[in-house]
Amino acid sequence: MILEYHRIEAPEARWARTPENFRRDLARLRAGGYRLTGLTELLAGRVDVPSGTTPLVLTFDDSSPGQLRFIEKNGKVEVDPDCAVGILEAFSREHPEFGRKATFYVLPGARQPHKLFGQPEYEKAKLEYLLARGFEIGNHTLWHANLANYGEATVRQQIAAAQEWIAKLVPGYRPRSLALPMGAYPREISWAIRGTVNGISYQHDAILRVAGGAAPSPFSQRFDPYRLPRIQAVEAELASWLRYFADHPGDRFVSDGDPAVVTVPRARRAELRDVAGRSVRTLEDR
Repeated sequence: MILEYHRIEAPEARWARTPENFRRDLARLRAGGYRLTGLTELLAGRVDVPSGTTPLVLTFDDSSPGQLRFIEKNGKVEVDPDCAVGILEAFSREHPEFGRKATFYVLPGARQPHKLFGQPEYEKAKLEYLLARGFEIGNHTLWHANLANYGEATVRQQIAAAQEWIAKLVPGYRPRSLALPMGAYPREISWAIRGTVNGISYQHDAILRVAGGAAPSPFSQRFDPYRLPRIQAVEAELASWLRYFADHPGDRFVSDGDPAVVTVPRARRAELRDVAGRSVRTLEDR
């Protein structure tokens, strides 16, 4: 599952998850045997979670304040314990085996409060904080443009300009993935994968949709990094998919605990794509 969160705030709404419910999500995911992995690891097929557990990717769209908020306490600036990052870090400290990874799809040119998590005075500090803590930053266009509505020049400008803003704040960092606003692809997908505008080059290893369900295994022939589906982290969707995998354990990716090996049921061996550099064994031979 690649889970897609938006606002972390009260009250609960279509695009908002309360801090209490986000904490509850993490607790039941951990209890259900899920462990966090990064999107970069997923794309590389480096499934480094313990044997018997299931990798899970967290994503956050639109860079709203509830995702990462700084507060002053006793004369010091610190992360708000009720924002997404604060909640995730606290949960990781209590349960380090769960992991602490996520990708934040930011909007560098949006109107407030969605411009780089609000709090303009902390824009640079927030991006630096995310990277220092091992999180990833992704491209979400400059101001949440529906790419299906524009021609090639505007599509490329929206993506390149967003990357340029990010690079000014955290020099040398290149977003490796793009989350499509509204899930809308441009007329030509190649426009979103790579390009150069006014000397600013971009290249994405993955493009994420806004919906579509659970993603195929990175070792499956059905795995397409440029059409990765996500599950919107609202109660009905999340609960439905947790029930699905509880009822259909054969469809759930379960780690064998060895990133250098791909283990697959013998009956599904033909579904594997090329996994050069890794050993392949069947579940029955373990």
